[in-house]
Amino acid sequence: MKYSDEYLRNVLTSAKDIVIVGASNNPERASNGIMKFLMGKGYNCYPVNPNESEVLGVKAYKSLSEVPVQPDIVDVFRKSEAAPEIVREAIKIGTKFIWLQEEVYSEEAEKIAQEHNVPIVMDRCIFKEFLRLKLVG
Repeated sequence: MKYSDEYLRNVLTSAKDIVIVGASNNPERASNGIMKFLMGKGYNCYPVNPNESEVLGVKAYKSLSEVPVQPDIVDVFRKSEAAPEIVREAIKIGTKFIWLQEEVYSEEAEKIAQEHNVPIVMDRCIFKEFLRLKLVG
C-alpha cells in the first residue's frame, strides 16, 4: 500500500505505544538502535522476543499476545516468512498499524492486513521515515 507523507507523519506523531517484534539486546542489531531511538522520542516500547527477558531495560514479552497494551504500531524485525503469522497476531491484539522493516516483505501478510482494514507498510525503515518526513529535530 502507498500512503501519503501526511498520513505517515500523522501515524508516527500520534502513536504512543510501539511493539518491537524481534527486539534485541545486541547493539549491532537494527532493532536495538531503533528501539533506543523510539524510546528517546518518548514512545512506550514493548519488545517481543522469546529469547530476551528484557531489552534496553524494558521487560520483553515472549509473544504479541502477552503485550499488556493495544499498540498503535507493531514494528517487525523478523524474516519475511514470519510476517503473515505476526500480522495475524497483531490484528488479534488490535494494533492500529503494522510496520515491516527493510527487507521484510510478504504479499500474504499484506493481504491479511488489508482484509482486516489494518494499514501496513512493508520493506521500509521506520527510522529512515522519521528522517525523510523531517520528524527528527
